[in-house]
Amino acid sequence: MKFTIDKHERYVLITPHEEVLDGVTAPKIKSEFVLLNTDGQRNIVLDLTYAKSADTSGLRCALTAHRLCHAAGGIFVICCANKEIMQLIELSNLKDVLNVVPTSNEAEDLIFMEELEREFRGQVATDEE
Repeated sequence: MKFTIDKHERYVLITPHEEVLDGVTAPKIKSEFVLLNTDGQRNIVLDLTYAKSADTSGLRCALTAHRLCHAAGGIFVICCANKEIMQLIELSNLKDVLNVVPTSNEAEDLIFMEELEREFRGQVATDEE
C-alpha cells in the first residue's frame, strides 16, 4: 500500500494513494495511526484526495484514529472526501462524530483553532488557581 506522511508543526497529514479504503488497505493505515499516536502525534489529518470509495473497514479505521487522537488530547480530521465517501459517513451516522472538512487547508485551520482553544482553556485554568 502506498501513502505519504507529511509531518507539520502541530499535526501529521496522511494521504493514502489508494482508490479504495477497504479490509485490505484500512488496517495498514490504522497501524500507521497507532504508530504516529505512540510517537506523540495527537493531531492527525487523513487526506482522501485519491480515495474513490470506502467500506466499513475504512470507517472503523477513521473511528480508531478519532479515538486515539481524542485520548491524547488532540483532534482527527478527514479532508478531501468525495461525495460517495461523504454519503457513507452520513448513512453511518458518523457526520457528527468525525471531523470532516472539504480541504486540507480547512483541516489545518481546524487543528490550529482547536490548539488555540486548548491553550486558552489551559491558561484560564491556570489563572483561576
